[in-house]
Amino acid sequence: MKLNLSMALEEYKRKRRFEETPEPPAKVETKAGHRFVVQKHDATRLHYDFRLEMEGVLKSWAVPKGPSLDPADKRLAMQVEDHPVSYFDFEGIIPEDNYGAGTVMVWDVGTWQPLSPVPVQGKYVPGTQAEAVAMLAKGDLKFRLDGKKLKGDFALVKMHGRRPGSKGNEWLLIKKHDDHEVESYDIDEYDESVLSKRSLAEIAGDAGSKEWKSRPTGRGKLKAAWLADAVAKLDQKKKQKKLTTEDHRGKTEEKSGTEADKNLVGITKAAKTKTKKSSVHSVPSVVKAVAPAAVKRTMPSNIHPMLAETVDEPFDGAEWLFEIKWDGYRAIAFIEDGKVRFVSRNQNDLTRRFPELKDLPKYVKAKSAILDGEVVALDEQGRASFSLMQQRTGFRPGGHRRVERADVPVMYYAFDLLYLDGYDWRRVPLEARKKKLASLLVAGDALRFSDHYEEQGKALFEMARQKGLEGVLAKKRDGIYQERRTRDWLKIKITHRLEGVIGGYTEPEGSRAYFGSIVLGLYDNKGRLIHVGQAGSGFDQKSLDEMWKLLKKLETKQSPFFGEVEALRKAVWVKPALVAEIEFAEWTGGNSAASGSRTAAAGAGGPKLRAPVFLGLRDDKEPKDCLLEENSSQPFPLSSS
Repeated sequence: MKLNLSMALEEYKRKRRFEETPEPPAKVETKAGHRFVVQKHDATRLHYDFRLEMEGVLKSWAVPKGPSLDPADKRLAMQVEDHPVSYFDFEGIIPEDNYGAGTVMVWDVGTWQPLSPVPVQGKYVPGTQAEAVAMLAKGDLKFRLDGKKLKGDFALVKMHGRRPGSKGNEWLLIKKHDDHEVESYDIDEYDESVLSKRSLAEIAGDAGSKEWKSRPTGRGKLKAAWLADAVAKLDQKKKQKKLTTEDHRGKTEEKSGTEADKNLVGITKAAKTKTKKSSVHSVPSVVKAVAPAAVKRTMPSNIHPMLAETVDEPFDGAEWLFEIKWDGYRAIAFIEDGKVRFVSRNQNDLTRRFPELKDLPKYVKAKSAILDGEVVALDEQGRASFSLMQQRTGFRPGGHRRVERADVPVMYYAFDLLYLDGYDWRRVPLEARKKKLASLLVAGDALRFSDHYEEQGKALFEMARQKGLEGVLAKKRDGIYQERRTRDWLKIKITHRLEGVIGGYTEPEGSRAYFGSIVLGLYDNKGRLIHVGQAGSGFDQKSLDEMWKLLKKLETKQSPFFGEVEALRKAVWVKPALVAEIEFAEWTGGNSAASGSRTAAAGAGGPKLRAPVFLGLRDDKEPKDCLLEENSSQPFPLSSS
C-alpha cells in the first residue's frame, strides 16, 4: 500500500524542481479527507484546476473554461497528475522556466461527498468512499460540493474515443439539476480569491513577490512556456548582435564624426534607394521619419485580408519583421460599441461560431477598431492546432449550424491594426501599426498579441521547425496594408500544406467503409480544375461517416476536372464545393510539366502529391481560391494552352 501511495505523486515530483518553485513537496497524506479546491491558473493559457481530496492526494483536472453552475454547460476537464493535499491552499507565482509557470489563485474551497451511483426515488443520496473509488475507475464520478462558490450535485464523466490522438485523459464536468443551478452562469464575474480576496492580476502584480520581480515583462503576452523559452534565446542572439554592431559603429564614428543635423530630405532619399543590405539601425529611423499619419475616415464595413506569397527558404533581413504563422482561421475583427464581429477571408461572418470571443472588446483599449488576426485552437503545449480547430468547427461548410465541439477552446491572435477610433491606419507602416496594436491590447484568455522578431528569420524558422509549427511569415517593416496578395508579405512553410478542392471520391477497399480516398484538384490560371492526387489517410471512422454524408449530397455524373484523372480505383464525381486542408511530403513526377503541354496541364503524368493526409475541411475558403499560381514555387503544370 505504501508503494502505491508513493507512486501516486511520482509524476507530480518528476515535473518539478522544488529548489526553484514555491509549490509544496510531494507528500501523500495517511489521514482521509473530503475537501475540494478550485485554483485559477494563468499558465500556458488561462484555466481552472479542479481538485478532489481522495486516497491521500488531490485528484486533479484542468478545466479550460472553469466549472459552471449551469447544467447546460458541459465543461471539458483534462485529468492531470495527482497533487499533494498540501497544494490545497497554494496561491502565488510559479516562476518562469518551471512546469506550470504562471499565477495561481485559490478560487474556491469547500468539502465534497460522493453520491451513490444508484439513486433512491429518483434522487442521488450520499455514497461511500469505496463507491467513489469505483466510480472514478469506471469513469463516472458523481459527487456533491459544498463550497463558497460552488454548491450542489456534479458529475465527472470520462470521454471515450472522441478524437484521434487522444491521451485518454478527457472528461466532462457537468452540473446536475438542483436548487443550486444558475442559468447562464458567468465565471468571470467571480474573479476573487477566497483566501486573500485578491484578483488574479493583483496576485500576479504583488510587489512583495520575489518570483514576480524576476519574470520578464516584455514577453509575458506569449504565455506558452516553449515559446517564451525560444523567444528568450532569439532575444539573446539579437542583443549580442546589437552590441557587436554598436561597438563597430562607435569605432567608425570616432574616425568620421557623427552627423546629428542630417537633413530629413536626405534621409527620405536614402530610404527610397536603400537595398536589402541596409543597416539594421537605419531602417527604424527612416520609418519614423517618413511614416505617414493615420487618416481620419469613417470605419470601413468590410476588409479583404492582405495575403502572403510563398517562398521556399527562410532568410534574414533588416527590412523585414518575422512572425510565427498561426495555424487556424484568418479573421478580421470589427470592434464597435462594445461588440465584436469576426469576418473570414471570404467574407463569411464567423461571430456566432466562436461565442467565447464575444468579450474581446473588453481587452482592447479602443471605442472602435479593426484588427487582423487568426482564431486558433491551442493544444496542451500552447501550439496552434488545425486538427483541434477542425474538431471545434465540425464538417458542414457554410450556413448557420451548431458547433460540434464547443468544449475545444479557441483564442484570437491579433497581428495587425487597420482602424482605430475614427482613423484609418492601413497606410501607416507595419512596424508603427504593430507598436500601436501592442499598446492597445490587454492579454486575456481569449486574446493575445502576435509578436514579431527583427532580423532573425532563419533562427525563428528553426525554432518553429523544432517545435512542430506550421511555419513563419516575413513582412516588410515599412509596408502598408494592401487588400490583396503581395510579396510584401512572404510565408515560409515548414510542412508542405495546401487547400485542395474535392472533386470526387474512390470506392473503398478491404474493410474500409464509405470511400477509399478523396480526389483533389487545384484551379489553373484559366479557371480549370487540375487533378493533383488523392488523399485516403487522416480519416477515422467518425470523419469517414461525416465526409461520406457530405459527398453523397454533391454527387454528379460529370467530372469537374479538366482532362484525364489518374485514380487507382473507380472514381465517383462530386460538385467542387468542398475545400480540404492537406498535408503532404513533396511533389512527385511532373517531368512533363516543364514542357507546358496540354497533357501536363490536364493532370495526366503531371506532378502529384506524395503521401497526402487529410487534416480537415476549410469552410473559410472558397474552392476558386485554391490556385496553382499561389504555389508557384512548386513544379505545378501551368499551361498556356
